[in-house]
Amino acid sequence: MGEPESSLSRLRGKPFELLREIERLSRLALAGGRAHTSAADEWVGIGCQLANEKFLVARNEVREVMIMPAALTRVPGAKDWVAGLANLRGQILTIVDLRIMLGAGTSKGVRSARVFVVDNPEFPVGIIVDEVFGFRRFAATEFRETRPETQLRCDRYLAGSCVRGNDVWPVFSLAKLLEAPEFRKAAA
Repeated sequence: MGEPESSLSRLRGKPFELLREIERLSRLALAGGRAHTSAADEWVGIGCQLANEKFLVARNEVREVMIMPAALTRVPGAKDWVAGLANLRGQILTIVDLRIMLGAGTSKGVRSARVFVVDNPEFPVGIIVDEVFGFRRFAATEFRETRPETQLRCDRYLAGSCVRGNDVWPVFSLAKLLEAPEFRKAAA
């Protein structure tokens, strides 16, 4: 019996510890048998789709991912990309349809649409994306500051890209979006 089987079988009655050991062994396998990589050597993002493109958003820019609210309160006089206001556990959250803002149609009616709640206490904002793929982990060496070309007109909001083999994931910066003058002027 090899090391992975014995270490996993001894944790059979401890689900949390079992998951932690599976993660450790997975990291070890990804690193080619090298010791566990530290958090400083890793870039973690959340994979998502917007229109026909895949993006990453830095994990530390997202407080949570929520399903599309069933009801949004429309804001009179707001730009069309402000989808409305939602109540998130007692907090009023402005919901933004990023596709409309970028000129790529709407996420309205997309069944897999989710909302990234931005981790910024000054701006209670939720950003609609078409689909969320979950966490994507990259070695720090796979992060590039060069911004790849995208079909959407969003290069000013990109913070770089993560490259693994032939896969290039543009990194969409919610911080850059919140700082943009066009985003801050939501009145029509």
